[in-house]
Amino acid sequence: MVRIRLALLLVIGAMFSGAASAQAWQDVDPTKAGWSADKLEVAKQRSMALKPTAVMIVQNGRIVASWGDTSHKVNVASVRKSLLSALYGIAVSEGRIDLSSSLADLGIDDKVPNLTASEKMATVRDLLMARSGIYHPAAYETGDIKRKRPQRGSHPPGSFWFYNNWDFNTLGTIYRQQAGEDIFQSFDRRIAKPLGMEDFLEKDGRYVTEKFSEHPAYPFNLSARDAARFGLLFLNGGRWGGTQVVPGSWVKESTTPYSFAKRIRQGYGYMWWTLPADTWGPNAFYASGYGGQIIAVIPSKRLVAVQTVDPKHNPKGVRTSAFLDVLKEITAASP
Repeated sequence: MVRIRLALLLVIGAMFSGAASAQAWQDVDPTKAGWSADKLEVAKQRSMALKPTAVMIVQNGRIVASWGDTSHKVNVASVRKSLLSALYGIAVSEGRIDLSSSLADLGIDDKVPNLTASEKMATVRDLLMARSGIYHPAAYETGDIKRKRPQRGSHPPGSFWFYNNWDFNTLGTIYRQQAGEDIFQSFDRRIAKPLGMEDFLEKDGRYVTEKFSEHPAYPFNLSARDAARFGLLFLNGGRWGGTQVVPGSWVKESTTPYSFAKRIRQGYGYMWWTLPADTWGPNAFYASGYGGQIIAVIPSKRLVAVQTVDPKHNPKGVRTSAFLDVLKEITAASP
């Protein structure tokens, strides 16, 4: 009887512990926190005109403002890459993945036309930076990527940046192979649960294969409020409460720009975009997905801003540049 009671107490305690973690968000009155109510309203109206599903603004770990349905889960498209990057940081720190390993070392190839010996010299780090030089057809590519993809063999590994789904998808294969874990189970156990994500479940991820490549894409469904937790994790150097969930060194390394997209004055790290310091302050970065899925982190303002867009409700989506204009209004309103 004593053992049964003890077991029940442990179960009840775990339930309340999980609930407390999931309810950790606190709201703050923006005007009392030094925000301009008028400027924040301008940002909100400009945002709402774009028809997002949800927007959430968090400063110093507290919700300053939100609109839309922050619990509604959407396919966050290429934000998936930044989520996987975080898992890589954990795996690298545990010695399960070596960034200097080449594709030849790891036995990585693809369907006909197979990879060449030169292409197999690309390293895991090259793929993280989107500098593999491997321009093999890939799953889940946009029409724009297909049109702009360079010719096979045109650039040696490490020498040229191209936003390349082949690199990102193959990193998923390498993670599963070297870490020995399913991506979505790993994200749930290693990130979602420690952060107390309120909506994410393992089934919110799936693998997408296409006939011309053996490396599947791995889209995630996330809510805005869970995406904000992920952004806050990176704002805080990979720490959540008293736990170092992602190594701080990886947060810095993965959000450092190694390449630059000339037309938009933005950099690219390890599957994270970076923002110019003259506009956003030092070390600002963001995750971006097709259609307007954004997790932006502005350390100089201790700010995280998230936007989700459900294509069922807004088929045209929201351009990244349009959200960044809203983000300028948000930062202008902040103290």
